[in-house]
Amino acid sequence: MATDGEAEPRALTAEYGALESTPLVGEPKDVLEKTRGGGGPAVDLALSGTVFFDIVLTGLSAPPSSGTEVGAQGMGSCPGGVANMAVAASRLGLRTAVAAAFGEDVYGDFCWETLATQEMVDLSASRRIPNWHSPFTVSLAYRGDRSMVTHEHPSPIPLHDMARDLPRARAAFVSLSSDGEVPQWAQEQAKDGTLLFADVGWDDSQRWSRSVLEQLRHCHAFMPNAIEAMSYTRTGSPALALAALAEYVPVAVVTDGPRGAIAIDQTTGEQAEVEGIVIDAVDTTGAGDVFGAGFIVGTLAGWPLEQRLRFANLCAALSVQHTGGSLSAPGWADIAAWWGQLCAARGSDETSARLGREYRFLGDLVPLPWLPTAQRRASATIGLRP
Repeated sequence: MATDGEAEPRALTAEYGALESTPLVGEPKDVLEKTRGGGGPAVDLALSGTVFFDIVLTGLSAPPSSGTEVGAQGMGSCPGGVANMAVAASRLGLRTAVAAAFGEDVYGDFCWETLATQEMVDLSASRRIPNWHSPFTVSLAYRGDRSMVTHEHPSPIPLHDMARDLPRARAAFVSLSSDGEVPQWAQEQAKDGTLLFADVGWDDSQRWSRSVLEQLRHCHAFMPNAIEAMSYTRTGSPALALAALAEYVPVAVVTDGPRGAIAIDQTTGEQAEVEGIVIDAVDTTGAGDVFGAGFIVGTLAGWPLEQRLRFANLCAALSVQHTGGSLSAPGWADIAAWWGQLCAARGSDETSARLGREYRFLGDLVPLPWLPTAQRRASATIGLRP
């Protein structure tokens, strides 16, 4: 392991220390490099959904009430919606393709250029639509949580028509709903051997229809949060919910925010429970999507279940330190910087010692010293575009 030395991690921390306010992108790293070739899919992850133009306001003491005005300490803008997971996966080295509608307005221009050019997401299955307003979301982040206001019009081109053009992928991701079925494009990919990962959104009706669980017959993995998992399974704890979900899907994961995550992988016979990483949150927007991307990376790379959960937890924790759902997603340089700082602090307190043991596998993924990069993540503000 490259974690035994003290000098190199400290040098790395000093190198990155002045850049804490500007997240890193880092040199690309392909954790699937050894598995490529031999006629396999050219794309690692396929997604389809709505891309929103997000404006995120952070540092609110409370949400505004009727007739009042509150101040925000920070502001950012970035592609949101399905872009959150797409960017997170791409930054972690997955070849990612998205089918989505983009308006030909300034919001659509920004989202398209950010995804295709800056984040290297394949948009060949996506469409630009004239005279159509791009979907728009305002997210208010306060006290470790956020509220959202959304405006959108239905796309003139149905999403399922675009999704049919997605290339075959090693994995695909879908968001389930009680009033639908797993999209046909995803079912067809699953029949060809694609691993289908799923989560579920909040049920405004509060009925928590069990039809969602029936859709899991198409899926390889299901990754709801604790409230969603308990609501759909009619259970009283995350552990009971996990056991119930394992009856429906090969890999069941229940996330519980800063408290961590638990999972069962019946394909390997593993069970795991990991604690969360406590980091001061600036904006939690998209953290669940970043967790999902990290878990998919670990699954495709063939990592043990506990390692997959820890890696996903770390990625999600690092993402909440910055503004914006998609552009806050960590790259490998962010992960290396965190690991270098942890190595430098090893033995200084019980928490750093414990994390050093639990995340020792990072020593192989990001051996220190990780070469610094001059490339920085673009500011999460459309007004500061070069």
